[in-house]
Amino acid sequence: MMHLRSLHYRCLIAAILSIAAIPPSYAQLQVIDDGKRTVNLTQPAKRIISLAPHVTELIFAAGAGHLLIGVSEYSDYPEAAKHITSVGNIFALDLERLLALKPDLVIIWGTGNAKQLTKKLRENKVTVFESEPHNFDDIASSIERIAKLSGTESVGVANAKQFRDRLQNLTSTYRLKDKEKPISVFHQMVQSPLMTINQEHFISKMIDLCGGRNVFAELKDISSTISVEALLAANPELIFSSGKDNTKLRKNWEDFPNLQAVKKHNLYSIQGDWLHRAGPRVLDATEQLCKNIAETRKKTQRN
Repeated sequence: MMHLRSLHYRCLIAAILSIAAIPPSYAQLQVIDDGKRTVNLTQPAKRIISLAPHVTELIFAAGAGHLLIGVSEYSDYPEAAKHITSVGNIFALDLERLLALKPDLVIIWGTGNAKQLTKKLRENKVTVFESEPHNFDDIASSIERIAKLSGTESVGVANAKQFRDRLQNLTSTYRLKDKEKPISVFHQMVQSPLMTINQEHFISKMIDLCGGRNVFAELKDISSTISVEALLAANPELIFSSGKDNTKLRKNWEDFPNLQAVKKHNLYSIQGDWLHRAGPRVLDATEQLCKNIAETRKKTQRN
């Protein structure tokens, strides 16, 4: 009887020691992606494919750029991304070619036609992480979650903290002061047909942070076509769009000299990949927009 009890204890201790010997990073590789699905890996990913430019930037920020074996078209930042094999894009992708690369993690932009592709990848037993950040917090969290799946948490956590610290600094610097009114802002998403965004869009959150007010915040759809008449009625103090300089934007609106933004020369362009990619560089776009809004406010105060 004593022998059996001793044997039982020895087996129990051996089981406990075997569990304890498993590295924590291997035992708990589980995150929730932006599609609210649980993503599990039995060990850190070693062969990652990115299917969106913003995803590529997030992976590098997570410290896992060296694990990328394929990226989508237009993944041109950071510089190292340009030298990674392109696998096309979510709208024109050779699935067989992708599967032949034997990825253990595919990170995809979780929107639109990507849903069908995601379904096919999962049917082929590929682990998929859907990425679709809707706000600043989602970006910092994405860096941390991707780092966890990649076994690069020390880098990812540090870079996520750096992102949050910079965000807090921008918020403190540019938020509305007592008795300050927000600057009315129009974001020209597309010039023809004229399109803009509502309050749910990430860019509208940038406007709010910088002390601005999206004049079309209440639109029903996240992006909508509007008429020139609607814009004239809104009469924003500032208009901004994506682009390398303001030349094209000024030309677009030179026939409407009574618009406040045109009359006061408050027409600004922000680099497109800063503005439209939900990666770490959205803070570069936000800082530029904040400076533009602050400049517009100074002009208003002088007048």
